[in-house]
Amino acid sequence: MNIKILSRNPNLYSTSRLVEAAQKRNHDVQVIDPLKCDLVIEKRKPSIYYKGDYITDADAIIPRIGASVTYYGTAVVRQFEMMGAFSTTDSEALVRSRDKLRSLQVLSRAKIGLPKTVFTNYSRDVEGLIDHVGGTPLVVKLLEGTQGLGVVLAETKNAAKSVIEAFNGLKARVIVQEFIEEAKGADIRVFVVDGHVIGAMKRQGKEGEFRSNLHQGGSAAVIELTDEEEITAIRAAKAMRLAVAGVDLIQSTRGPLILEVNSSPGLEGIEKATGKDIAKSMIQYIEKNL
Repeated sequence: MNIKILSRNPNLYSTSRLVEAAQKRNHDVQVIDPLKCDLVIEKRKPSIYYKGDYITDADAIIPRIGASVTYYGTAVVRQFEMMGAFSTTDSEALVRSRDKLRSLQVLSRAKIGLPKTVFTNYSRDVEGLIDHVGGTPLVVKLLEGTQGLGVVLAETKNAAKSVIEAFNGLKARVIVQEFIEEAKGADIRVFVVDGHVIGAMKRQGKEGEFRSNLHQGGSAAVIELTDEEEITAIRAAKAMRLAVAGVDLIQSTRGPLILEVNSSPGLEGIEKATGKDIAKSMIQYIEKNL
């Protein structure tokens, strides 16, 4: 089988692990920079031109598309799909997952637990906005933020008003979300492949930091999920129509609450914390479907 990994950097941990896992199972594998692909669109013959040659041998692709290149990266995924290649991440699901507001609406419609969230069109009624999520402390998130960037904890009403008004003044789209105090700066990353939980880790923010992202200095440890947490993660991935997903949730007094469903989750943290071969599971998912 010929597998193409769409990644801008072959030296990244996730990319190199997927290459290794595919080669161990005797597949031909190639890393392709999606930004260097030329898409040729014509009647009944879509094609991709890459580094002087047309790609004609792709049986399957594994999109590792960064948030900053979602638009063009998704176009490349869609082109491969039009050419008959199987994708571990559907192009439409990829677009849906990158829109934080749309993702929350999809999860809400599926009746999945979420922190209370408010989105407005730069409303001047900032105090009303704060009241909608139950007052302070609260969390303000940039819709385009990733890896914990663009996330602010406002502990007082004055601080919340200042942050929201500042973002509004910059015409930056934000959501305002209730702060789940009992989570104590921790969340859980659940890795789901083909409707099954492959691994889970608990991420704890460093002292004085409410964000638990490993990129922000957080730590990770393996965790045994409750039945409710496992079911919630699987339902969230299914609602987003993602066969491969990193589901981020927090523990609360009213059960697990979904923060985000990531369509291109990193492998390094979860593999090192759990000791599981997540890359192998992704390759096996391709084999099952081809």
